[in-house]
Amino acid sequence: MSTSPSIIERYTDEIVGVLGCFDRLIVTGTLPDCCHAGAMQAELVRRKMPFFDYGKLVNPLRNMLHENAQRLAREAGIEIEAVRKPKTFRKEARIAEILEKRGDRPGLVHIFSAPESCTCFKPWHNKATGKTSMQVSSGRCAHFYFYFIDELLGLCYLRVQTWAPFRLQFYCNGHNWLAGLLRRAKIPFTQQDNAFVEIAGFARAQELADAFDPGVLHRRLDKLAQLYCPVQQEFPSGWHWSIMQVEYATDIIFRRPECLKPLYECLTRRAIHTVKADDIATFLGRNGLNPNYQGEGGSRYNLLIEGSRLRHSLGHTSIKMYDKFNHVLRIETTTSDVGFFKHHRQVEHRNGSVTMENAPVQKTIYSLGIVRELLAAANRRYLDFISALEDDSTGRRSLDQVARPVRDEAGRPHRGINFFHEPDLALMLAVLRGEHTVSGLTARRLRRQVPGWSGGKVSRAIRRFRELGLLKKVAGTFKYYLTALGRATMIAGLRLREEIIIPAMTQPLVS
Repeated sequence: MSTSPSIIERYTDEIVGVLGCFDRLIVTGTLPDCCHAGAMQAELVRRKMPFFDYGKLVNPLRNMLHENAQRLAREAGIEIEAVRKPKTFRKEARIAEILEKRGDRPGLVHIFSAPESCTCFKPWHNKATGKTSMQVSSGRCAHFYFYFIDELLGLCYLRVQTWAPFRLQFYCNGHNWLAGLLRRAKIPFTQQDNAFVEIAGFARAQELADAFDPGVLHRRLDKLAQLYCPVQQEFPSGWHWSIMQVEYATDIIFRRPECLKPLYECLTRRAIHTVKADDIATFLGRNGLNPNYQGEGGSRYNLLIEGSRLRHSLGHTSIKMYDKFNHVLRIETTTSDVGFFKHHRQVEHRNGSVTMENAPVQKTIYSLGIVRELLAAANRRYLDFISALEDDSTGRRSLDQVARPVRDEAGRPHRGINFFHEPDLALMLAVLRGEHTVSGLTARRLRRQVPGWSGGKVSRAIRRFRELGLLKKVAGTFKYYLTALGRATMIAGLRLREEIIIPAMTQPLVS
């Protein structure tokens, strides 16, 4: 474990707050009575239906789902929008357009209908054995996307497959869920997309996020399934909900983009070259990478519309770092296979015995509590790692301060320092002379040390250095002293000249 102070400790004065909560959450719903070929076969046997009459069971249910969607559309005063090319159509962009006109009141927002590939079943007769059975097959059927705003969960969607096994896919965002809880608790907040940039009480918000209740989610999912996919009455075992994909985000909210930008640039630059596959495995709770591991892994840096992203992946699990909206440093662990993670739990064996073992996390939504703890721990380990990286962001901010042009109170422009401009370098070396440290710097003394400069030019140079924060004036005198920033800048200029430029120019030129 790193002994270096964390980024949160180093930048306490610049940080508004820290918050960890779920972000993207995708859950799948299946009917145990027909979710696989064996179950569908058993269901047909229970109904005493020939396997080749399979369509007589499924067709009426498909028609019912179409009629149900049309009824819901009429009641909401909307039309079902047919999507002919699902792979190129951006549903989120269309929903954003609708919400701009509709507003964010709870209720059904829109319905899409799209023909998409699906897993289904078909009866198959084995001539060799003379037996008929149900086999898994692939096909295409209509899928409905019901986009709606839930009073607690915010904007969500439920994807309904209109042919057996009627698989459901539900999406919500944990930040929207937390926003609903904050409203109920009457805690003021400012939310930008899927990030909070301000909360009146971060500690209380974290308590609400940590109290995430899978039972509440389960009850709401059952109600949504009954509303948008009412086939449950035909399958008495009801719906089973499991985790398809989950993200947990740790957000460090900065007051000013000017502070986060150089820090983030430093962290990404160093992490790209430092993080190895074994490190990624360690972040995710593994003791290094197994030599027999056959999956993919690595790091990738991407530029996005809302910022940039550094992503470290290991199979179906990844850990990412964002600079969202130039205000939020986000560390986020994502997995589409919660079984990647292990924890100590009861394991039931085929012989009926039960033991306590370090076993993979189960996919049921009731594992979300332990999943939250495991993903939050991964984020903490990554934060500890990047906190230990050499941080040169302060130096970069200082360089930006002295290199960019500024204007004084009268509006007159003053250019920044150019370390490769000989007059600037000569002036810096003159200012850095030791005698000025004791008795202070004056325009007269400085003029003697930069031959050929007029009094006006020296005065303007001193004024420029003051505006850049390199010199400060002693009250009631005409003396100036170097600031801490000024001394660091002058020393950098001297080292640049003596250790880099002159040695490099001394090398013989190759024609």
